[in-house]
Amino acid sequence: MCGIIGVISRPPTRSTPTSNEILAGLDAALEASPDITESAHHVSGVDALLRGLPGVLALTDQVDLVAALIARLDQLDSFAADAEAQLDVNNAGLPPEQLEKANAELIALRDALWAIRNDRLRTAREVSALAGVDAEPSMLGGYLAVQQAFSAIDRLEVRGRDSAGLHLFVWGHDIGSDALGVLLAGRDQDPLFQSGSASAIDGDGACLSFVYKAAAEIGELGDNTAALRRTLGADALLRRALQSPGARLAVLGHTRWASVGIIGEPNTHPLNSLELEQPAGTPQPPFVVAALNGDVDNHADLREAHGLRIPAPITTDAKVIPTLVSRRMSGPGESDGVGLVEAFRRTVSEFEGSVAIGVASASEPSKLLFALRGSGQGLYLGLADDSFIVASEPYGVIEETAKYVRMDGENGGEIVVLDGDTAGELGGIARFAYDGRELPVDSTEVIRAEITTRDINRGTAPHFLLKEITEAPNSFAKTLRGKIADGGELLRAEVGETTLPKSISDRLADGTITRVRVIGQGTAAVAGQSMASILDELTDSVLDVDAITATELSGFALRLDMSDTLAIAVSQSGTTTDTNRTVDLLRARGAHVIGIVNRRGSDLTDKADGVMYTSDGRDVEM
Repeated sequence: MCGIIGVISRPPTRSTPTSNEILAGLDAALEASPDITESAHHVSGVDALLRGLPGVLALTDQVDLVAALIARLDQLDSFAADAEAQLDVNNAGLPPEQLEKANAELIALRDALWAIRNDRLRTAREVSALAGVDAEPSMLGGYLAVQQAFSAIDRLEVRGRDSAGLHLFVWGHDIGSDALGVLLAGRDQDPLFQSGSASAIDGDGACLSFVYKAAAEIGELGDNTAALRRTLGADALLRRALQSPGARLAVLGHTRWASVGIIGEPNTHPLNSLELEQPAGTPQPPFVVAALNGDVDNHADLREAHGLRIPAPITTDAKVIPTLVSRRMSGPGESDGVGLVEAFRRTVSEFEGSVAIGVASASEPSKLLFALRGSGQGLYLGLADDSFIVASEPYGVIEETAKYVRMDGENGGEIVVLDGDTAGELGGIARFAYDGRELPVDSTEVIRAEITTRDINRGTAPHFLLKEITEAPNSFAKTLRGKIADGGELLRAEVGETTLPKSISDRLADGTITRVRVIGQGTAAVAGQSMASILDELTDSVLDVDAITATELSGFALRLDMSDTLAIAVSQSGTTTDTNRTVDLLRARGAHVIGIVNRRGSDLTDKADGVMYTSDGRDVEM
């Protein structure tokens, strides 16, 4: 498994918020208590003010403002903790439906508070650490894009951490040619494109290329970005380029679990398009870089067919991508050469296998190109504050934006071109089919993320599995919150009509429903087995209760009329294809469905008659 990251931005289109604006928003949140919804609204407004470069500019070197912010956040965190404690004991006697609503409102407040403290303030600190004191806005903007990429890599590393790489194109700088030659100091002589390589493209240096890489078979989560951060932060040439008032920057990054090619910097993505032994008298071909998720199954055949002159230590299949794009742009094998987008389209159309690909070119550095084909990969185009942030999973973009467009690779594949001059806008996304047809992006395709960085925070745990194990008791308590009532001698379950609709409880009471089938896949099916066993005992076998995997039920246990059946579908994410397809088949035959799921707004919640959420009702698949 691998992870692609892309960041491209434009100069900010909104002004830097003032200290008074920022603090007034949090003061309004404090004054609004105990109204959780109103408090969350004001805190979310402050979070929005502090996003992007305007937020970094507002917070950088503002010690008094940060201290005042933290003091107010502490008060609001205390208010949220008290509100949660009240929900736990439920002295107000709220019914389950109202308790669920109150819990959702509290989550919104906690999300916004977390975002300011752990996303906005942390981003400003990290950008300031990279840029140094008294940094100009252009430098802060450049290092902000770098920090956004680092943060995304950290979150995607759960997919594989044997290597990570970051490539930067910087243009619009004001470094003279003489100074540029001194600052490069031989960094443009590495044919393997290893960490620290840099070059002035086309000799005039209008566009600069920088690459930073880390590769190790053994290590801990976070080691790679720590190494990249040290190397990049010490790069004097990059620092000088970003000091230029008009400097712009585009980032293409990657983290991976090696599949093709041995682990090492020559095989660490991104790769460039340079080949060995450039034929004498021919112009230097366009400089292209690329990163790959998945496998180009026919890469060896393509190397042979096109006579690619690739250095022997580079054995990864990703190397064919930038090399072929560059060749098609420069003309060999083509009548006149083609533009970047068409060269990219023709190249990816040749590939066999399930792939997600990111490409950037010095010929058009303000563009990032992506391709997706097959069912094994993903790419999410985040619409952030004057920037596009692209990642292989939603949790790679959600620190900066809750809005994204998901690329679709399962219907012949898609190609996307992001224009940095309109970064953050839907109009800055151009989408094409693999055959070249335009596929306009509609506003209805914009998805709002249901998770935040609070959900995917690893905290002090070295691995996510350990984090989930240690949080299990608290998660279990949240699931039961408000659902257990004192019935005198015995405790009584009260789940409410949103979980057990009256139409179903009436059918259970009058005997119309005689069968209960608990379905799921994987660990959800295992959980269903224990549930079925307990339910069978509690009903004293009056009901025919059984646990069965969704695939077994859909394949062997369907009947034309299943109106006598209640299906309890268990799914962590609510998007398990086999489970949801079986639910569709059951409902078409008259069965009733209750979903047990840890994700609000998921597909299963739309299909079920009633829903019980586990924990906070938000699922993260890491």
